[in-house]
Amino acid sequence: MRISQTDTIAVVVDIQQLLFPHIHESEQLEKNCNILIEGLKVLQVPILVTQQYTKRLLPTLDSLSASIGQYEPIEKMAFSCCDEPVFAEELALSGKHTVILFGIETHVCVLQTCIDLVHSGYQPVVVYDCVGSRNPMDKEIAIQRMRQEGAIITSKESLLFELTRTSGTDTFKAISKLVK
Repeated sequence: MRISQTDTIAVVVDIQQLLFPHIHESEQLEKNCNILIEGLKVLQVPILVTQQYTKRLLPTLDSLSASIGQYEPIEKMAFSCCDEPVFAEELALSGKHTVILFGIETHVCVLQTCIDLVHSGYQPVVVYDCVGSRNPMDKEIAIQRMRQEGAIITSKESLLFELTRTSGTDTFKAISKLVK
């Protein structure tokens, strides 16, 4: 299945200030997520942002918030984004069927959201180099599970070029500049 720009929405899952510094290779993850967000903006892919118990875990990272621009985070207490009625409603209203997932932690919120999306008829696309966990083994096991459940696993660069589709355009030039 090719991933189509017109049928795709992205979800930034709980990349929040308190937990993020404890994520394995967090500096590289932050850089990767910012590149992905900038690319998705170039491609005009809508982006939803979730925050798990913001009162305790604090807001989304400042650098990501700056990259995203204006947004209203979706507050949640459940691990799966799909268990939050506001998220489920916004996703349904988007009319999109392909859901790009990236964020933390891979083996908790990203995994449970992915499984619920599959079982609700969506096609999740998990961006491998834009998800993280405190323990790298937890991430790897979660990636295997998501693949078994039916998710597409990809990288930020592969995804951005798949959504771009052709070279020689202004969009291609903007995406190329981001990933170099």
